[in-house]
Amino acid sequence: MRYLQITSPEEAVLCLKEIGVDPYGIAAMVPKMSGVNIRLDDLKPAVANIIKQEMLSLGGDAAVSRGTIDCTVRRTGAVLMGTEKQVTRLIEKLSRQPLGLRELASAMEGLLSNLRRTAFVLKTPRRRITITGRTLIMGVINVTPDSFSDGGRFRNVDAAVDWGVRLEEEGADILDVGGESTRPGSGRVSRKEEIKRVIPVLEKLVRRIRIPVSVDTMKSEVARAAMDSGAEIINDVSAMRFDRAMLDAMAESGAPVILMHMRGMPRTMQEGDLRYGSLMGDIIRFLGERIGKAVKGGVARENIIVDPGIGFGKKAKDNIRIIRHLRELKTLGRPVALGPSRKAFIGKTTGVEIPAERIEGTAAAVTAAILNGANILRVHDVGFMKRVAAMAEDLSRD
Repeated sequence: MRYLQITSPEEAVLCLKEIGVDPYGIAAMVPKMSGVNIRLDDLKPAVANIIKQEMLSLGGDAAVSRGTIDCTVRRTGAVLMGTEKQVTRLIEKLSRQPLGLRELASAMEGLLSNLRRTAFVLKTPRRRITITGRTLIMGVINVTPDSFSDGGRFRNVDAAVDWGVRLEEEGADILDVGGESTRPGSGRVSRKEEIKRVIPVLEKLVRRIRIPVSVDTMKSEVARAAMDSGAEIINDVSAMRFDRAMLDAMAESGAPVILMHMRGMPRTMQEGDLRYGSLMGDIIRFLGERIGKAVKGGVARENIIVDPGIGFGKKAKDNIRIIRHLRELKTLGRPVALGPSRKAFIGKTTGVEIPAERIEGTAAAVTAAILNGANILRVHDVGFMKRVAAMAEDLSRD
């Protein structure tokens, strides 16, 4: 199940059509979708009918596919519509019923708890990072020759370290160091080469700054070497799918980890069919499965951060939709990281071809992400975006 962030009547109509609601029912249901909207999938018709009747008795409603009432469909989705109080009462009523409704009620209670959560504490090997009421800014340091925006910028270790010091002075809360490009179509580099690029920078950087450093890598060997050199966070865009040993490296490090959604791998992720059956639903299911695998393998749930993967296997309009619906990721109950900085979807909208000149579009994306609940934003222009974030945070407060 997942929380639905409905931002317009058009989106409400689309959502109801996805689960096969009768057109007459759509017209009646859309005005009711302004409270807490929760989507459930793969329900038996009998279960869906019980849920609908219970919601109606509480003053709310539930949309289901046509054929649910007379059980002419095998399975149905449902969209619950009501106030938080009505959903809470529904949970109480379902928890006393059979047909798997007790388990459903428990899951729904967990979802409401996740939606209410506003504070997180990440424990690194060196400190605690508190996330509450303010979006953290993660500054990017790419020690690569071919990154899409700043590849080849740092010709030596000292230049990269000096840049990291400058980003801290500009207000970065975290620095993210990467030695392998993940731009669309990028090739792979060897573990040896990635370590050669990253570790000397890390070793010098951690001695000159006070803020934590994250290592951006898909390789367990690089992650282990980085942690030994002072890194405190592991940022894996493959979410442990590239290197089977990454899960063990994460668990043994005791560090916070960032798990990102991506279809395929960087070289091929923008090729082929980029359509999604349900964009946010697919992302949430993927990240939920990755969280489960990480926790089962020994990573503390409280140390997991999720990233929907802006620009990774998505069309431009998908990236915009992710930012607009970012709050749906609260379904997972984990802090949300986002990396919109200078991405191609911004260039497509603004007409700016040179990545480094996409600062205004990035500022707009950063503002929208904060208004929609982002906890960590990965950016290149730290000082500028820090000021943008300060304004956006004030706008987001009641």
